[in-house]
Amino acid sequence: MKFSQAPEALLMVRPKHFGFNPQTADTNTFQHATTSESSLIQTRALQEFDKMVDVLRSNDIEILVVEDSTNPVKPDAIFPNNWISFHHDGTIVLYPMLAENRRPERENAVIQSVERLYSTNDCIDLTAYENQGKFLEGTGSIVFDYVNKIAYASRSPRTDETVLNELMTRLGFKSIVFDAVDEQGEPIYHTNVLMCVGTKFVILCLDAIKNEDDQDSLLASFAETHHKVIAISFAQMKQFAGNMLEVNSKASEPFVLLSQRAFQSLLPGQLDALSKFAEPVPIDIPTIEDHGGGSVRCMVAGIFNPSRGTD
Repeated sequence: MKFSQAPEALLMVRPKHFGFNPQTADTNTFQHATTSESSLIQTRALQEFDKMVDVLRSNDIEILVVEDSTNPVKPDAIFPNNWISFHHDGTIVLYPMLAENRRPERENAVIQSVERLYSTNDCIDLTAYENQGKFLEGTGSIVFDYVNKIAYASRSPRTDETVLNELMTRLGFKSIVFDAVDEQGEPIYHTNVLMCVGTKFVILCLDAIKNEDDQDSLLASFAETHHKVIAISFAQMKQFAGNMLEVNSKASEPFVLLSQRAFQSLLPGQLDALSKFAEPVPIDIPTIEDHGGGSVRCMVAGIFNPSRGTD
């Protein structure tokens, strides 16, 4: 089986009640509460969401959009990558999440929408770990190198090594686990905020990794897998420059998705280095970033499962 790093289809969930989630704010310093009316925040988020879908489709990228259900209220439904991941052999993984009001995001209707179009043959359900207070929030917690079967994960309240080790055993991947902190020394809530692994490049906030052994382990791994490392600063990470995703169009053209805010934070040399591997597609989502504390990569779950009717 041929493994690709970049998905050729993406799942997105169109939210019904997007907004600031107080249950996630303690561990996510990227979230910002405001006095804006919740209806206004929802309206602006929908406008940004729909524009993002239009931008992706205009670049010939396959998008499956599923509508969020009305009840219960799920302020973070727009970020499906934290509760589900899809894999080349047809496996689906369901993940344990820290915030109780995020757990209803795991809806059968969303899974069934994917299964109608893509083949599935196994489901690894890790959600029982929530009863033990152990969490692993999908491709927020884990940055996969699918080609080399490596999973990168930074420790945080949302990323438990016990759960990670079980998943790696079942998937046949090895893991590289490290510590990453913000400028105040607090664990960064999700790995995909500080790093992105593409086919031939890596975006990484090295400043967040204080332990030299951790740095050496990561850089040695990237050297072994022939990835070009593009380092970003704390300031750029705060603008979600680490929260990117490489995708392929239907014609197998490589693109890298990122927010307009992240794009504008990049220096010319960084942008030139990135553009050698994939064409950047900046998307403007300030409301979603400010209130949700996540960016473009968080809004999509890559679908690697084979399309139905194909090998």
